[in-house]
Amino acid sequence: MLGQFILNLFIAALWFLLKDDPNASFSTFVSGFLVGIVILYGMHRFFGTRFYLRRVAKIFKLILLFIQELILSSVSVLQQVLTPQLNIKPGIFTYQTRLQGDWEVTALALLLTLTPGSVVMEVSPEGDVFYIHAMDLEETKEEVIRSIGKFERAILEVTRG
Repeated sequence: MLGQFILNLFIAALWFLLKDDPNASFSTFVSGFLVGIVILYGMHRFFGTRFYLRRVAKIFKLILLFIQELILSSVSVLQQVLTPQLNIKPGIFTYQTRLQGDWEVTALALLLTLTPGSVVMEVSPEGDVFYIHAMDLEETKEEVIRSIGKFERAILEVTRG
């Protein structure tokens, strides 16, 4: 992925330097970068790896998913806070994950902790079990598990997809 990006920057720099334009501008470099994307997409099968912009798109999808879940859980926490009678049942539950490796486990733990209403308290030494504290265990456990599954799939797409 990094090699393809560097090659794309090299193509853009060549385009910028070899373009017969007396007023060299940033738009010339950008057009060279876009030409490089087209060239690399046509030749990516010869590199033996996937096209690098696919991973960038999956990272962008993960960021959008986090923003969506952040807004939804913030609204849920706000509704709980603004109700006259606090009727929540906090609790701790475990979640078995398919993620492996420090980067994947850490990313999921951070995404869950940054989302309001749930906190990752501990991760097992093997990294396959999360101990999660939920603000309202009876009503939101299914929602938390659903969002964890979404995050887990998106992280797997970025790292292994």
